[in-house]
Amino acid sequence: MKHCFYNETVGFFYNNSRKELTTYWRTKDVLVVVLGLTVSVIVLLTNLLVITAIIINRRFHYPIYYLLGNLAAADLFAGIAYMFLMFHTGPRTAELSLKTWFIRQSLLDTSLTASVVNLLAIAVERHQTVFTMQLHSKMSNQRVMILIFCIWVTALLLGLIPSYGWHCLCALEKCSSMAPLYSRSYLTFWAISNLVIFLIMVVVYTHIFIYVKRKMTRMSKHTSFHPRYKETMISLVKTVTIILSAFVICWTPGQVVLLLDGLGCKSCNVLAVEKYVLLLAEINSLINAIVYSYRDNEMRSTFRRILCFVCYRNSKYTPTVVKLNTADRRTLSQNGHFTVDSSI
Repeated sequence: MKHCFYNETVGFFYNNSRKELTTYWRTKDVLVVVLGLTVSVIVLLTNLLVITAIIINRRFHYPIYYLLGNLAAADLFAGIAYMFLMFHTGPRTAELSLKTWFIRQSLLDTSLTASVVNLLAIAVERHQTVFTMQLHSKMSNQRVMILIFCIWVTALLLGLIPSYGWHCLCALEKCSSMAPLYSRSYLTFWAISNLVIFLIMVVVYTHIFIYVKRKMTRMSKHTSFHPRYKETMISLVKTVTIILSAFVICWTPGQVVLLLDGLGCKSCNVLAVEKYVLLLAEINSLINAIVYSYRDNEMRSTFRRILCFVCYRNSKYTPTVVKLNTADRRTLSQNGHFTVDSSI
């Protein structure tokens, strides 16, 4: 019968994994906390701005923007989780109960998983719309809500699994170095799952990129295509390039480090880069808001209205009644509904 250590302290498991647990604030600890809190605040503000814009502007009431709003919500949650970590790290880690430690880690795992799965859902949605020559998916609101619900259920399950059994409290020899209460097998599973999602996303966006490039080549041979359509296609190529680059740079290092730790690599000094790869993954929550939203002209316009609300307090903003310039009129669909000139 296995002996479990449910009554031990966090320090006991850190000593078992040979992970340093300080009792005083070092300079690097202060720098990590200050930088982490700064990033968290920026992530919270930018993603809150995105959510507000999607709620108040009826032009964003389409499936892709609901997914973007859910992505912003996941990144907002990631900012809160990372802020919670910053307030419970350094010398404060030794004061945590096992339950609080698991909550700290579960918040991070849930938020980061939700963000990654959202990115995958957006990639699939964009693939569908690009290849059917549509600006917006025909998916019903009900199906979008079901998809969003499934995303959060998946994120919660993956985030809470360690707290409900997939840990090393009853098998100290299986404890991770980076997360001393987690089983290495869980880290391996989590890292491989995310890397598989990354691979799927790379394949999807690469397919989109190749398709758009070929489409542009064919369009250049004909003069019948409208310049506005070609401009949108070029913008899409740029956005796809930024998405892939930012995602790979921010996420891959952390997943590789987790995988090495999960596989029990003795010669890999994973603890030396642990905090930095986590911060890099958190920065992606900020980049998401910029890439997916700020490159949309209508979204930027809505941001300005929100930020300058005091200046516009005497004029009531109604999203459906605005003056359309020539370019806007050209983006009206044949059925009379306004379609945003999105560069997503």
